[in-house]
Amino acid sequence: MTDLPDRLSACTICAQRFAETATAHEPNPVVWFRKGARVLIASQAPGMRVHKANTPFWDQSGKRLRDWLGMDEPTFYDRDRVAIVPMAFCFPGYDAKGSDLPPPPVCARTWRDAALAHVGQVDLTVLIGGHAQKWHLGGKRGVTETVAAWRDHAPRVFPLPHPSWRNTAWIKRNPWFEADLLPALRARVTEVLE
Repeated sequence: MTDLPDRLSACTICAQRFAETATAHEPNPVVWFRKGARVLIASQAPGMRVHKANTPFWDQSGKRLRDWLGMDEPTFYDRDRVAIVPMAFCFPGYDAKGSDLPPPPVCARTWRDAALAHVGQVDLTVLIGGHAQKWHLGGKRGVTETVAAWRDHAPRVFPLPHPSWRNTAWIKRNPWFEADLLPALRARVTEVLE
């Protein structure tokens, strides 16, 4: 298990899949976790900026997510405190229309259980987006219904929408998210990291 992050970093199982996307890129697993972290960020997959920077949430979505968590950048990127384990470790690419492709399921089937076991027990899990929510919570609820039922899982698990700018309208349509969920999430983050 000690070499898991190194083995995962060298993974190329999706090389052919990525070569056939509109971006025709090579695999670049963004591995950001260690044993003993207290917070798990279970996300979807890296975007193009993260792929290039080799740092998770190194984009505007990351700024929004850190604000949602009430976490500064040094704390967020402290692997001893925060583990970031996406459903796919590589940028999946764009389709012919320039839309993000979903995380390839083969990545989660191959690596997810081992990565989560490597991190170990955490005090708080933040589930970002539908793919992570379905993996961790099961069921067939959509993101809105899952996030609206956040109290069913708190204080150990908080489901969130993706922090992308594309969800700005969703946030405006669901004022309870900023008014109720985010204060509870920030309080839990503070409690877990103290």
